[in-house]
Amino acid sequence: MSTVNCRIVLDFERPSKELLEKFKELPVATLDDSMNRMSAMDSGIHAYSKGKLAGPAFTIKVPYGDNLMLHKSVDMIKPGDILVIQCENSLNRAIFGSLLVNNLKEKGARGIIVDGAIRDSEEISQIEGIPVYARCTSPNGPWKNGPGEINTTIAVGGQIVRPGDIVCADQDGIVVVPQEYAEEIAAETKEKEEGEKVVLAQMLAGKFERPWVEQAMEKLKVDVKPR
Repeated sequence: MSTVNCRIVLDFERPSKELLEKFKELPVATLDDSMNRMSAMDSGIHAYSKGKLAGPAFTIKVPYGDNLMLHKSVDMIKPGDILVIQCENSLNRAIFGSLLVNNLKEKGARGIIVDGAIRDSEEISQIEGIPVYARCTSPNGPWKNGPGEINTTIAVGGQIVRPGDIVCADQDGIVVVPQEYAEEIAAETKEKEEGEKVVLAQMLAGKFERPWVEQAMEKLKVDVKPR
């Protein structure tokens, strides 16, 4: 039988702790601005518990409604990893519940993102230290039959995710930062944040101007009438 969609890669290169530290306080919205506003997962995947995320992606691919490879991952992850799960849009069968979240927290997982359903959402919302992002909830439990993949390139929420890419999430949503561009994106985002502080100060002082608005109106040849 072919090993397509039935593979496990035991380890991968993770970003340095120093690099990850740079992302911990950067807002997801500004990070997305720094990546030309095209690196956010779709808004259907949202937070079910509080807390920001910034860490390396540990990728998992499972069939609809199945979590065999997720269970295999429990003893493979390293502290700080963020599990990102492609599950073929499993909306009517949960991929995991509160038991696995607690198990993964004990193993050091930083967070979990799944492109499908979870269950035990009320309990999950009370578990601290491991934010969970999912598309919806379903009381239907998962099968454990496989196949699936671990630490291969996946697609979640409209974004390509590779093992070791930096995943950042907050109440606005989730972005994926390619590891090879991470230093550049962190620096650019920090610069944008400093620039926004200047703009805010100007606004609060009543000194902020928008000449570009009138320029845009002129370019569009907007028909302006007094009343």
